[in-house]
Amino acid sequence: MAPKAKNIYFIITTTPASYGWIQSGKICYVKEDLYSQPKKLKKDTIPVRLLGSTFDLDLPLNCLHILTQEMAELLLAIDSNKDRLDACRLSESLDQALTLVKGSEVTVEQNGKWLKGVIKYTGRLNEPIKDPIAGVFFGVELQGDDKGKGQNNGTHHFKRLFTCGENCGIFAPFNRIRPVHSAPADTSHPAPWSSQAETAEEELSVGDRVSYFIGSEMHSGMVLEILKSKGMVLISTDRDEHGKEGGERKISLDCKMDTSKNPEINLNSVVEVDLAKGPTYGTVRWIGHLPEKTDLMAGLELEEDWGVNDGTFRNDRYFFCPPKRGIFVKVASCRPDSRFLGDNASDGHFVSAVQDLQDNVPVPPLRSQDVKDFLIGKQRGIQGHCNSCYMDSALFLFTCSSVLDSLLYKGTNQNDKHIQETLRKEIVGPLRTGFVADRSVMKLRQQLQERGHSPSYTTDEKPEEFLTLIMQDILSLEPPLKKPLGMKKVETSFFYQIFVDYNNTLVLPTVQQLLEHSFYTSCLRLEEVPSCLILTMPRSGKQFKMFPKIIPSLELDITALLYNPQQCVLCGQLAHVECTECFGDPVFGNTGFKHLCDTCSAQVHLHPSRRPHKPTTMTLPEGFIRMWGSGGPPHSPPREKLELFAVLCIETSHYVSFVKHGPKATDWIFFDSMADRIEINGYNVPQVKECPEVGRYLTMPLAELAAQVPREMEGVAKRLFCDGYMYLYQSPNMGLYH
Repeated sequence: MAPKAKNIYFIITTTPASYGWIQSGKICYVKEDLYSQPKKLKKDTIPVRLLGSTFDLDLPLNCLHILTQEMAELLLAIDSNKDRLDACRLSESLDQALTLVKGSEVTVEQNGKWLKGVIKYTGRLNEPIKDPIAGVFFGVELQGDDKGKGQNNGTHHFKRLFTCGENCGIFAPFNRIRPVHSAPADTSHPAPWSSQAETAEEELSVGDRVSYFIGSEMHSGMVLEILKSKGMVLISTDRDEHGKEGGERKISLDCKMDTSKNPEINLNSVVEVDLAKGPTYGTVRWIGHLPEKTDLMAGLELEEDWGVNDGTFRNDRYFFCPPKRGIFVKVASCRPDSRFLGDNASDGHFVSAVQDLQDNVPVPPLRSQDVKDFLIGKQRGIQGHCNSCYMDSALFLFTCSSVLDSLLYKGTNQNDKHIQETLRKEIVGPLRTGFVADRSVMKLRQQLQERGHSPSYTTDEKPEEFLTLIMQDILSLEPPLKKPLGMKKVETSFFYQIFVDYNNTLVLPTVQQLLEHSFYTSCLRLEEVPSCLILTMPRSGKQFKMFPKIIPSLELDITALLYNPQQCVLCGQLAHVECTECFGDPVFGNTGFKHLCDTCSAQVHLHPSRRPHKPTTMTLPEGFIRMWGSGGPPHSPPREKLELFAVLCIETSHYVSFVKHGPKATDWIFFDSMADRIEINGYNVPQVKECPEVGRYLTMPLAELAAQVPREMEGVAKRLFCDGYMYLYQSPNMGLYH
């Protein structure tokens, strides 16, 4: 049974500047009814009371780390404030202590030596006088050769707490206790989950979403690795041991974990249940066991006043909600909110897409007319987890374009086939029907780690590194970008990093200008037209942008970057020479390759400033008509153009995506895998929204666009123009679907 909720406990992590006499490591608390009503609190402080004190102090929130009551009681058994804080930071030891039960075999530290024993008692040595809690100790009976090396016979201050031989008992705080191996089951303290559950090691597998208890507090996360030799499991948590969003945590296999319940039902899930009035919607605020109830129960906060309580059951509080909004139901009776499927869940596109996934049939990209029905809104796109936004934003590129679909269907070796199937069946397929849960991306990450790669959720990860890992190292795709190096050698790559001279004259550059400048300064050309051209923008160092704004070119003309016949920039006829020294000539404009016919070249280079230039003769493909016909229209050299279909942006290590889904200028959508967060122990809520304002800015005259103040730009347009990091272009003639 959950304890009555009265106080919220904290440990002071740093000495507050305004109270220099308060040492870090002290335990304090605040009344729960005050803590649960933020309007009564000051902005950055909270009125807490130190244990042993009789008055409240306003301490800064950034100096406090929240604890459960069980954690606070275990920590309080440690005398030294410094040792207490150190023990709190060693979350693995604290977590293990919370899972220990009577009968657990342990070693206990006594006078610098570790002695073998068995836990016989867990609890207080003295009852508190004025404080609400007291320290919780472990009573250990020494075993084997260590018998007689203890301090007592299970009594403390003439009060017997357990029975053992003379000098065979020790009372110790948890930081002097180490478990030997998995504890035996304690029938007097049943696990919070079903008694039919097997051990965590037998039940769990990598990628499982699990719920587990630390003390009486439930947590949720995803299994990353099972450390059998250490008796631990590594979990990517929804909240880490410090209460922050995300993180990784090692949990003892002694801690019972549940994977049998509906994996979609967790704390703060929005669910649907059938009541007398019909389907009712609510948010899961608590999961656990109620007195005299054998089924796993969920405490719901309903959206309407159809409930029967305010989060209490038989006068015990389990969560907070307004009166008549609370109700307890079986977890098995809950199902994911059907409204997340949209109003057209029964539409043929959705049903056929789901069937295609089941039948292993390719799911095509979303059509522009389907985007609004299946992709727009919250809980759409890819759900973020920890710092996964660099992966989420890159994977979202599959939504409306088929240019990268070769990753999904190319033959690959047997060792990597499961990675390709995860990408196709569990990410891209569901994405094209509306939503991908965080566990699917986590599963992909784990599979990459098992293959010897280690993508992590740090702020240093980049989308291009993740995509290169998939395309090159796993699937061995042929790079789409080919650049000749001379002597019939060709350099290939999946991306092109734009480099621009610091002395450039560009002020408000377009992607077209940046690409041409980069190819010019690097003396590069393209061997052939790429099906997909992925460009990363120039940055000064790791963090700083070279340009405050970059204008995305909706169409990228790469004709001048190819070893193809070119038009004269002045008369439009077939060019015979190229003058690299005229590249930045202001007469022609401050960018662009200068291809000229013989006549125009002779006239241009009559000017005194250009006489020293040395134009180079262009080589034409064999069989190409060098001279224009005299009687009819000339054979114009073909122009090769690519279309912009997506942009990835970064701001303070957070990546988001812009994707063009249709032919109209306003057909743009914006995706953020971590657009919102649902309260404590909750989940990231991804969101996809329409952003037609982007199209309006992109079609503005350049002078008008240059005058726009970024912070005053409508909607999310500022992010596209000021935070652009990766621009993706596709050939309109190379797609798999039309």
